[in-house]
Amino acid sequence: MYNIAIVLAAGNGTRMGIDKSKLLIDIGGKTVIERSVAVFENMAEIDEIIVVCRECDVEIFSKLLPQENITFVIGGETRQQSVKNAVETIDDCDYIIIHDGARPLVTPETVVKTLDEAQIRKAAATGVFVKDTVKVVDESLNIVGTPNRKNLVLIQTPQIFEFNTYKNALEAAQKDGKDYTDDCQLVEHIGVECGVVIGEYENIKITTKGDVPMAESILKARAGKEL
Repeated sequence: MYNIAIVLAAGNGTRMGIDKSKLLIDIGGKTVIERSVAVFENMAEIDEIIVVCRECDVEIFSKLLPQENITFVIGGETRQQSVKNAVETIDDCDYIIIHDGARPLVTPETVVKTLDEAQIRKAAATGVFVKDTVKVVDESLNIVGTPNRKNLVLIQTPQIFEFNTYKNALEAAQKDGKDYTDDCQLVEHIGVECGVVIGEYENIKITTKGDVPMAESILKARAGKEL
């Protein structure tokens, strides 16, 4: 079995208030992108890694990630287009493992469990149950509904797909003029059911400045000592 991880790293640091990629932020002595890629680099289940990034970041990313099994692809204007750019460089494989480069704390155990589920169902994602009560509001912010949180899951990454299934979904979305922000939604569009593997709340996404100390705290707790 040949599996390829696609690490999406084409975002910028706008919400961080910085003028560089947020994936270059240091967390516990390593950049976010180094930590995100290292998870897959050290897994026997992963044969190749494609990092999707901005053209301006290729040089510095390639210096941080010089491994022979890592290649770089320029991202598109949307998430779907970025994944498409990566998929178009793949001749063939069994499964693609799509992961947010801004999630550096995912564990190999979560990746393996999600891959196992994808092998059964052709599509799977990791996520966690919603802790708080969720309200549906209208345009005036009036509450119009309260979904049962037992049925609500916050989807994270990795999201893993049988390669040809994902390719077919991409082609269908392009034909129908759809551009989805979630990979599972893409395959749902062609009638494929996605399984969910309950993961870890620690698998946070580095989005704002407050996420950095939180990530460092998680790393310290895992190590059982000060960084």
